[in-house]
Amino acid sequence: MTNTLPPLREVIKEFGLSANKALGQNYLLDLNLTGKIASLAGDLEGTTVIEIGPGPGGLTRSLLARNPSKVISIEIDSRFVPALEQIRNTYPDSFEFHCMDGLKFDYSTLPNIPLKIVANLPYNSATKFLVDWLLTEQWPPFWSGITLLLQKEVGERIVAQANSRIYGRLSILSQLRSDARILMNIPAQAFTPVPKIDSVVVQILPKQSLLPQDTIPLFEKVVAMAFNQRRKMIKSSLRQLTGNIVDCLLEAEIDPNSRPEQIPVSKYIEFVSVIQSQVEDPDLNN
Repeated sequence: MTNTLPPLREVIKEFGLSANKALGQNYLLDLNLTGKIASLAGDLEGTTVIEIGPGPGGLTRSLLARNPSKVISIEIDSRFVPALEQIRNTYPDSFEFHCMDGLKFDYSTLPNIPLKIVANLPYNSATKFLVDWLLTEQWPPFWSGITLLLQKEVGERIVAQANSRIYGRLSILSQLRSDARILMNIPAQAFTPVPKIDSVVVQILPKQSLLPQDTIPLFEKVVAMAFNQRRKMIKSSLRQLTGNIVDCLLEAEIDPNSRPEQIPVSKYIEFVSVIQSQVEDPDLNN
């Protein structure tokens, strides 16, 4: 049915859909590439797919070609409504879209089944989306897999390991609750307009949470405190947590003089378990 839709370049020209730099928009118009990305999302037949940032609908078309039960696209830029309406008219039973900020979308309104998320996220909002999905209170989460097209820098941060200069809060939160890997590199030249850096496709699959749900807020706070001062020694970054911070670090077998990026995820988990019953500030768990 994709043959009944006009070529993407014609759609962009017809509706005047020049890329909005402020929203970080870059179009991927090669349907061979969008088809490859859709295939990396796994078997979509009979599933519900949430797509964030469809733009003119290139990836949307490729997702629909894989016979999902439904694709629900969420787009903040109202200029794309006519292009998305064309797709809805072609796929009336399996496509719907919402023109709104994806960060405000209420996933609880969707069927109570695991969903797949596919998103082409701009640099300025990628971290916020991913953290929201990773820190959802329900675990296992409402999603069974996430496939993201991201700027290369963000993708590498997600999978970065300790002792890397790009290892940080996003790396740790991702690896606490998921298995993430880079599946594909996409050169900047594949996009219109051409961005300054390459992109990657990252797959994120949920795994059993390594901490109880009621400990997650404390874990998030510890990691945020650590990396807000990433050049300081960990005993200094976390000194406000408790008066015996050095003892807690040693109990978790963490060198108090190490820096946040030198500490693997497993040690942050141990540290939070140690400190859970010793925090002096009752607000830490709220």
